[in-house]
Amino acid sequence: MSATPVFSKDAAPPAGPYSHAIKTPAAIYCSGQIPCDSEGNLVEGTIQEKTAACIKNLKAVLEAAGSSIEKVVKVNAFLTDMSNFAAMNEEYSKWFTHKPARSCVAVYQLPKGVDVEIECIALP
Repeated sequence: MSATPVFSKDAAPPAGPYSHAIKTPAAIYCSGQIPCDSEGNLVEGTIQEKTAACIKNLKAVLEAAGSSIEKVVKVNAFLTDMSNFAAMNEEYSKWFTHKPARSCVAVYQLPKGVDVEIECIALP
């Protein structure tokens, strides 16, 4: 089975030595996206604004891979503070109206000191 790295100029640059995603014939595995713009600048603001930035990055990566948000089947969300859970869900639900499977876990910290990171798996 072939596995092709995916990079998007419209998403935040990877924070380490990895691709934005790996595309296989069966699925697209997206790396976690943090709230940064396509230049790598951190997005400031509410958890909703930061969540939107993460999802916009995922959208750009999925489109570069020939897929879309609507084809997402699994999401993993990471929060450094579960008191942000409801507010994150408020923004998240605007993007993932088809309700893919999801996990959301609290973590001690995330890259660049951000408070949310989101990754997903989508169909090609």
